[in-house]
Amino acid sequence: MSLPPPGARKNAPTTLSLRHAFEVEQARREAERYAREEADRRQQEEDLSRAEQLYDALLSDPGFLTAHKLTVDWRRYSVHLESADFRIRAYFEAGIATVTVGDKRNVAVSATPAPLKSEQADSVAAALQLVAQFLADEIQ
Repeated sequence: MSLPPPGARKNAPTTLSLRHAFEVEQARREAERYAREEADRRQQEEDLSRAEQLYDALLSDPGFLTAHKLTVDWRRYSVHLESADFRIRAYFEAGIATVTVGDKRNVAVSATPAPLKSEQADSVAAALQLVAQFLADEIQ
């Protein structure tokens, strides 16, 4: 078997060019990056919506809040239910709500209370239930 003489070889098809392969790879990476960014944006919108829903649920009975000297605050992805003695915080991220309660009575060093309890919920209703449980524990 002999090799063809130099120059007698046919050029490879254009689809096998380095330029084409590079451009295809760049386009694939750009599409993946765009898909990730869109998924992140949708998740952030969902987390924001869930925080807003919990905030609205907590504000739905102002008489209850006043009777127990509670205030409600909403900051982007987190909702705070506070009294002079404790803070219950629900933070929504990646579709999960992390609900914590902290004691404000003995906060000597930090302006934010250290969490005493922390649990996670996968829905607004479950987060509201955790807030109610933590509130019942604190008000007993």
